[in-house]
Amino acid sequence: MFEYFEGNYPWNMAVMMAAQSGGELSEIDSACRPLRALPRPADRHALAAAQVVWWEAWHGLAERLRHLARRDHESGANLSAGRKMLRACVYFIMAERFLSHRDPRKLDSYEASVAAFRDGIAWGGNRGRGDRVQIVGIPYEGVELPALLVLPEGAAHVPCMIQFDGFDVGKEQSYFCDVTAAFTRRGIATLIVDHPGVGGAIRHLHLPAIKEAERPAAAALDWLERRADIDTCIDLGRIGIIAPSLGGYYAPRAAAFEHRLACCVAWGARWDNDGSHGRILRNPEGARSIADWVDHAMWYYGTDTVEATAAAIAAMNLDHGVAERIRCPLLVAVGAHDRQVPIEQAHLTIARATASPRRDLRIFTEEEGGVEHCGVDNFSIQADAMADWCAEILGADGR
Repeated sequence: MFEYFEGNYPWNMAVMMAAQSGGELSEIDSACRPLRALPRPADRHALAAAQVVWWEAWHGLAERLRHLARRDHESGANLSAGRKMLRACVYFIMAERFLSHRDPRKLDSYEASVAAFRDGIAWGGNRGRGDRVQIVGIPYEGVELPALLVLPEGAAHVPCMIQFDGFDVGKEQSYFCDVTAAFTRRGIATLIVDHPGVGGAIRHLHLPAIKEAERPAAAALDWLERRADIDTCIDLGRIGIIAPSLGGYYAPRAAAFEHRLACCVAWGARWDNDGSHGRILRNPEGARSIADWVDHAMWYYGTDTVEATAAAIAAMNLDHGVAERIRCPLLVAVGAHDRQVPIEQAHLTIARATASPRRDLRIFTEEEGGVEHCGVDNFSIQADAMADWCAEILGADGR
């Protein structure tokens, strides 16, 4: 993986995510170059201070792009405005990524990212991707989960993939992370949902993560089935699920208990979360995607102590008869050098999903790229392979 900051895994991961989500390298460099001189934080206080400096750099970049976008819009150059505004969205996402949830600037930047996405789409910033984006809400246990319905242009009875998130991203960033575009190019729609623990679900609805991923999955399926206009553009018999990172648990868990799903992609294995997040919780030197990982984990899992967080993490596993309930085709896609999840978890998931009619394990090597966690070193390699598999399983015309 390209290491912009020496020895700083979470910051390097964020740079790679921004660069592959539509960010311009020169713009990213303008924000990050001054940060390279910062010393490595020696304690929690220094770490918190470093995250504020990170926020200032990325938020300033986002504000600059938003200003330029609005200037273009006022002059009538909507396509130029839309492209800039979508990049501003990416930079606002990166700005808030490392702030504590107790810092009000985190929510401010998150809301700015959502607004920038809405404006960027409305002004045509996504033109050329071949999709139509609808900002929707999924009824779920008395609230509405924020979601994006992404339809290929001219969609008529196409397959659809429900796309969940992982530990530290939301629906807007998922839209940019290449897999959605890979589905669109193959004539597959996506429904990207902020489920409990991520995006607007935790920031606005205060819903922490839950182990029963089938609950929001069922809500998404119900919503698709109940929308009167959906059956003209989506084939309700060809709906699958995909989720990255911790979603390597969420997607198989949902498929195990929600048998309306026609296929399942675990984008990053997660057989036993204690062997991934539990291991990271116990090891401060591990590859942590968020700089102050423990603080984020307690917020994400809705816990007050490290011990309670460890228990919530350990509760997420596919053992005890869960994997054996999966009845649809299953793909597990992992990088050969994933620093967050041991590759043995991928083999276990495949081995134990004995009721699945087709079980495929895809390990990405250095020869092709995509070797890091969820292919963060090269999103396109993993995205294309997963989209090809889904197109084959679901019978997408665009394959």
